[in-house]
Amino acid sequence: MLDESRIMNHDLQILFEDNHVIVINKCASDIVQGDKTGDETMPDKIKAYLKEKYQKPGNVFCGVVHRLDRPTSGAVVFARTSKGLERLNAQFREKETNKVYWAIVESKPERTEGRLEHFLKKNEKQNKSYASLKETPDSKRAVLNYSLIASSDKYYLLEIHLETGRHHQIRVQLATMGCLIKGDVKYGARRSNTDGSICLHARFLAFSHPTTKDNIQIIAPVPNDPLWAYFEKTIGGLK
Repeated sequence: MLDESRIMNHDLQILFEDNHVIVINKCASDIVQGDKTGDETMPDKIKAYLKEKYQKPGNVFCGVVHRLDRPTSGAVVFARTSKGLERLNAQFREKETNKVYWAIVESKPERTEGRLEHFLKKNEKQNKSYASLKETPDSKRAVLNYSLIASSDKYYLLEIHLETGRHHQIRVQLATMGCLIKGDVKYGARRSNTDGSICLHARFLAFSHPTTKDNIQIIAPVPNDPLWAYFEKTIGGLK
C-alpha cells in the first residue's frame, strides 16, 4: 500500500508517478475534462508540471483514463503514454480495477449494509440522473454495495463499492435510498458546502500497471476539512 504523503506541484496532489502513469488526488474545484466554464483542466496542470519537471520540449502527453464529477474529490488516474492510456482504458472498461468511495450522508441508512440496484436515466439539459426500480427506455442498470462505517452526532460515513459506473450513480442511488450526500443540493441536500464540494471522495483505487503489471494500490487522503478529519480519525484509515 502506498503511503499518504502529498507532493504539491502546480496545485496537484500527486499520489503516484512514473514514466507511464500519474495519479492525482483531485480537489473538488478541479475539472478532469473541459466544460463550458473554460476553467483550466487537470490534464492542463499535469502537462505544465511534467514539462517543467522533465524540461520537455514540445507537446506533453496526458491521457484521461476515467473521470470524477467536479464537486467530487479523490484519486484519478492519467496516462503519460498512448500505450498506457489504451491499456488502462481497457482495464476500466472491463471493470478490472477496484474502486472504493467514501460518502458523508445526512441520514442513517435503514440497514447498515446493502446492495442497491436501479435503472438510471440521464437528463442532459439538467445534467442530472433519475433512478427507477424498473427498466425504462434509454435507462442503464446501476449497482452498488454500501456499508455504514462511522457516525457523528449529525452525519454518517458510508463506504461504497461500485459494480457499474453510471452518470452521478452514487449521488442519485444514495439520494433515492434517503441518504443525501452532504452538500449535494442537486440531489436534495439541505445546504451546499461553502467550497462548492460535495462530501463524496474516491478513497481507494487499485489497478494493474500498464507495462510492469504490478498491482498499484492508492489511498487518497481526505479533503482538508474538520468533518472528514473526524471520520478518518474515528475509523483509523481504510477498512
